Amino acid sequence: MGVHVLLRDCRALASLAVPLVLTQLAQVALTTTDTVMMGLLGTGELAAGGLALVLFNQVRTMGVGLVTAVGNHTAAAAARAEAASRDGAGDIRAIVRAGTAVATLAGIAGAVLLAAVGQCLPLLGQDADVAHRARAVLLALAPGLLPCLWFQAVRQFTVGMRRPRALLRITLASVAVNAALNWAFIHGAGGLPRLGLTGIGVATSVVHLLSFAALYASARRDAELAPLLSANPLRAGRAEVRRLLALGTPIAATYGSEAGFFSLTALMAGSFGSAALAAHTAVNQLVYIVFQVAVGLSHAASVNVSRELALGDVPAARRLRNTALACAATAMTVVGAGYLAFPALFLRPFLGAGDDAALSVATRLLAVVAVLQFFDCAQNIGVGLLRGLEDTKGGFRLTLVGYWLVGLPAVLLFGYAAGLHTLGIWLGLLTGLASTAALLLRRYDAGLRAHRTRIIGFQESN
Repeated sequence: MGVHVLLRDCRALASLAVPLVLTQLAQVALTTTDTVMMGLLGTGELAAGGLALVLFNQVRTMGVGLVTAVGNHTAAAAARAEAASRDGAGDIRAIVRAGTAVATLAGIAGAVLLAAVGQCLPLLGQDADVAHRARAVLLALAPGLLPCLWFQAVRQFTVGMRRPRALLRITLASVAVNAALNWAFIHGAGGLPRLGLTGIGVATSVVHLLSFAALYASARRDAELAPLLSANPLRAGRAEVRRLLALGTPIAATYGSEAGFFSLTALMAGSFGSAALAAHTAVNQLVYIVFQVAVGLSHAASVNVSRELALGDVPAARRLRNTALACAATAMTVVGAGYLAFPALFLRPFLGAGDDAALSVATRLLAVVAVLQFFDCAQNIGVGLLRGLEDTKGGFRLTLVGYWLVGLPAVLLFGYAAGLHTLGIWLGLLTGLASTAALLLRRYDAGLRAHRTRIIGFQESN
């Protein structure tokens, strides 16, 4: 691929990816704000609250996976309607209704699961005080899962229609509201109850509800989106719900496989003490922030792949892989250099002046993360590319191999057998993510070849 072609494709991808990346970064600022305020309360609160956020994100991520295909289905339906010069509004409305129905079921089930997991924390080797505090935060976070997933369903619809810009404004506003509510609920300001650490969970749930309401209202005001937005889950067609679940369940399992891999490592880090868990939480949050670049690129590439394949342009779908990976590599190089040059600058917002032991551990971890994030981005982009190819089952199987058959043994080897503790855990994570990235990208290339063969066969038969 020539440089001029790469630059052209980068600009085309960036038109959708940039607002998505910025939205992702603004959205993760919610969790970052929570983490910073937990750190201000103390190392014990950071360990407990960080554990609760990891578990919440595990369930939330799987719920998001269930509705992620809404964007791909919407993009493909819009492209087919455009190519055939027909009105595809009915198809798109059916997709949105099915997405809302799936989000509702997942939100209710996920909230119940979070409450149940909170009761089991002492059985998972966590310190009794940490488990008690984390349980209270989980109970406060659980109600926010339902509006969070409603937000995601409507968000995927706007992305599929290539009109995601309102997302950024709403998410930026939610960051400010979240910070204010965090402070108010922690300290009991403005007549609100003084809830301490638990107040952070309450504030986050309220913000998820307000964000959904704002996005829905914004879409209703959009002349292009409003006629297509039908979010009543009671009117969802069974066929479309089954179709969405058929594609979304492997996506949720893939996201859950990755999030579960990271959640398990958080529990392992906790077995090495509060300082190790606090360091792991701080570094994991940095990884989570940077990961949003990959998420934005992955969603943009995925939606564009769905569109290009619906139009029969396989070479464009192949170029999208190279373009997304090149953009990700550039961003990760810049961030990695910053980690190596100024580790304390990145870590101090999460670890207070008295957390020298945690800071020492976290500084060593950043050297591993500088390399790990390349593979983390590549594997997420690979998942998105396969989603555009509608090969979500293959992506799920490969993540099982990469995370659990390669990554988990590596974590156990480096972390426990080699005695490297938290550093070893992150070396194991790096190994698992690198293996997963290689497997997913190879699968995508094979899938494109098969898709091209089917197109040629269809053309010859006609």
